[in-house]
Amino acid sequence: MPAATRPPQQRTQAIATLRAGDAVDSVFACTHKERQISRAGTPYLTVGLADSTGTILARAFRDADALAGGFQRGELVRARGRVERFREQLQIALETVARAQGAEADPARFLPTAYRDLDELEGFLEHLAREVYDPPLKALLARLLGDHELRAELRRAPCAVPAPAHLQHSAAAGATRRGAAGHHAYLGGLLEHTVAVATLALELCTLHPRLDRDLLLSAAIVHDLGKTGEYSYGAEITPSAEGRLLGHIELGLRLMACHAPGRLEGERRLALEHCVMLHHGPDAHTPQRFASAEALALYRLNALDAQVKGAFEHGFPGGAR
Repeated sequence: MPAATRPPQQRTQAIATLRAGDAVDSVFACTHKERQISRAGTPYLTVGLADSTGTILARAFRDADALAGGFQRGELVRARGRVERFREQLQIALETVARAQGAEADPARFLPTAYRDLDELEGFLEHLAREVYDPPLKALLARLLGDHELRAELRRAPCAVPAPAHLQHSAAAGATRRGAAGHHAYLGGLLEHTVAVATLALELCTLHPRLDRDLLLSAAIVHDLGKTGEYSYGAEITPSAEGRLLGHIELGLRLMACHAPGRLEGERRLALEHCVMLHHGPDAHTPQRFASAEALALYRLNALDAQVKGAFEHGFPGGAR
């Protein structure tokens, strides 16, 4: 069906393409919601709308309180109105706005995503897991990667919460869709980072054959698995309750405990858990010190990929690159 003849509920409009006078009837992410009072003393509603191309302000001067009850900040909303120019900026004069329903409320359409092909990255991950030959560690990886629910979350999860949408996007400037809050801060970022760290671990073991190859490679694959439960997804990526209260290291250790085969016990299991616990290095919350070369290596490799990726995403202070 041609786009021009699709019913409104099937049509999508990109914020970057909106022009003064355009009729709007589409789904957007609500990034801001505020009830305000006009000079005449009547209430009106200001709403920030965003998609993968930019952001725009929208205002409702009629039925403001009734409309405000139909959605919350952080949700996907269907907005209907007309684009106007106000003080040299485009905005939408809202007629209706309400929480999006059903299939149109898919957050993946509005969240930053990885450029790399996720199927290809999953293939790399499976290849890296096959490079582990120690039977208990191999069995652990097989159980983790055989958990279909976990695999789906691994494909979806970021490594960090992106910056708020109004800082990520600019309809006028066409700003980058990447967030500035951390490395790999987009859907699929966790899978991309995991493959990178595990690949670096494999290469390092070639240079330093005294490293326990199976231990380091296994630790690289599982070190951030707790991030699969650290986030919630809506109009924005936000920390989940588990992420806020426990953090991804504890969540990862729990995942490993649930999937660990009976033979992965004693010092072998402790060595793997030690690597995971210290992959950000010792600090006030983890007073332990590195007890193995593999834990130290994982810490350095994790930081290397995070910092190089961060440099590409956000640049260097002063604009150097």
